[in-house]
Amino acid sequence: MGQDEHKPGKAAVRLDKWLWAARCFKTRSKATAACERADVQVDGRAAKASQRVRPGMRVQVQTPGGLRILEVVALAERRASATIAQTLFVDHSPPPPDRDPVQRIGESAPVFLRKQGAGRPTKRDRRRLARERGDD
Repeated sequence: MGQDEHKPGKAAVRLDKWLWAARCFKTRSKATAACERADVQVDGRAAKASQRVRPGMRVQVQTPGGLRILEVVALAERRASATIAQTLFVDHSPPPPDRDPVQRIGESAPVFLRKQGAGRPTKRDRRRLARERGDD
């Protein structure tokens, strides 16, 4: 990556390019599509992909990973490593909700936990689970 990428004197960058460079989306076309769906707001207003962003602006974007609220700190037109991308913004996003490790199907149904990474249940495991559930 060249030295001119994070120039403080650089005036502005297209929003879709910045979202792609900041790694909010995998491709620039997905960033553009998000702008068209009004999933992106700049300073509280719906933004077009061609809108210019400058340091100090606040970008709110609905990404596949959830809602992100970012304050633009630096500008970049090219995508770089994730560590460099993190220097482009200050993240003000709310923390993600806690995930319940137990998927509740119903209050009456017993819950069976398997060790993460244990793989698929064997035939013996499935028969044991069916017996305990009463699915004989």
